[in-house]
Amino acid sequence: MKKILVVDDDPELRQLLATYMRRNDYDVLLLPDTRQLDAYIERHQPHLVVLDLMLPGEDGLAACRRLRARGETLPIIMLTARDEPIDRVLGLEMGADDYVGKPFDPRELVARIEAVLRRGRQAAAAPVAQGGVVHFGDCALDRASRQLTRAGKSVLLSSGEFALLNTLIVHANRPMKRERLLELTRGEANESFDRAIDVQIHRLRRLIEADPARPRYLQTVWGVGYVFAPDGENGAPA
Repeated sequence: MKKILVVDDDPELRQLLATYMRRNDYDVLLLPDTRQLDAYIERHQPHLVVLDLMLPGEDGLAACRRLRARGETLPIIMLTARDEPIDRVLGLEMGADDYVGKPFDPRELVARIEAVLRRGRQAAAAPVAQGGVVHFGDCALDRASRQLTRAGKSVLLSSGEFALLNTLIVHANRPMKRERLLELTRGEANESFDRAIDVQIHRLRRLIEADPARPRYLQTVWGVGYVFAPDGENGAPA
């Protein structure tokens, strides 16, 4: 059974989700806030965390940012009560793998959980045993260990970010539509996730580009999507 940790300050919602998810063969852990989050992760080693954005004390965004900063790659789905795109974008920028807006049907959350867990098992997000090391600029991506370094220093990538960068590298010099990138990295194409690709591209540019506003490697192909332009090759103009 996959173990899911739900962190939400609404006791009724916690119990509703626990009941529904247990019926779908998930082992569910519950927390009302993040005070015991680190201890629960270390002790129980959940497969995924469902994290509410609006929490007493440390909010979900701060908790997500803190976990990612310390190197935690555990998949995180954010619950956002606000119907504001900026909250969802911020969640993705902090390292969340997906988001679900409140109110929602428990079936939708379970579907998102299954999609994120499935994505983690897909080739795009998995280490590439014989992938070697790809060098570009002052960066190096070790595809076997999923480790990115820049100027010799380690750069943390989430599973989704590795999957996207790896997919673009595999298809170097070939402009990729957002829909195709979604299919290859998430196993599905859905217009509602287009923004997620844009956010991850934005974050990757900040991690690897000398000037993210004028990207050299992750270039935009207007009207199409994005392309990875390796060193010594002519990519599409940004």
